Amino acid sequence: MSGVYDNQADIYLDARPTYPADWYSKLAALSHRHHLAWDAGTGNGQAAIGIAEHYDRVVATDVSETMLNLGKPHLKVTYHHTPPSMTDDEMVNLIGGENSVDLITVATAVHWFDLPRFYAIANRLLRKPGGIIAVWSYNTDMVVSPEFDSVMTRFNEKTTPYYKFPECHYFLDGYKTLPFPFENVGLGSEGKPMELEMKKTVSFEGFLRMLRSWSAVGAAKDKGVDLLSENVVKELETAWGGSELVRTIVYKTFMLAGTVRN
Repeated sequence: MSGVYDNQADIYLDARPTYPADWYSKLAALSHRHHLAWDAGTGNGQAAIGIAEHYDRVVATDVSETMLNLGKPHLKVTYHHTPPSMTDDEMVNLIGGENSVDLITVATAVHWFDLPRFYAIANRLLRKPGGIIAVWSYNTDMVVSPEFDSVMTRFNEKTTPYYKFPECHYFLDGYKTLPFPFENVGLGSEGKPMELEMKKTVSFEGFLRMLRSWSAVGAAKDKGVDLLSENVVKELETAWGGSELVRTIVYKTFMLAGTVRN
């Protein structure tokens, strides 16, 4: 994932929706202790800050130094750059050591990970019993209005070929095929992610900033393809109802949560 969002870090921070606070409350209620949490692929720290309301200390890591530089400061959150060159032992020691972590979260990022390696590290770190791991995301599936949604469906069809990272299918299919080798705790399990919703009220310009933060839009631009050409933007704006109109976007989201299997 290194560098993928570096050129769009400011846009990403401004445009992406905020995860609901009650998600963190539900996860905290499941873990037996609340001493240490690890937010992997933290980006700008949005999830880490939410988790910090329930845990004594949060270690937030990412491979992108650019994103980490935009991390929101919090007394309980420590940000660390974790380049791919770090060994598994170095990662485990950095975060807290074997059997030390009460909650691991990955917000809209696990589909970028080397999953076997990440899950092996997670199994080493999670407190036994009672440690919880949760991964969640949203994709291009959103609801605004019938007219706008039909235009977005066509836009999504054009962007899909530019999602080129190895595990993009996990992201696009709503984590339904994402390997998740953990015991079910009632918030989605392997093959059966929990369906959730996030809402964000934005202007049309705010919505455009969100689209510009998509990795596929950036990848297409690198290949000389402007997915948000003047004509496309005009079509989206008309379907939105005009540039001055503020609307609520409902993002379809999905979560898997579990604990280490016996």
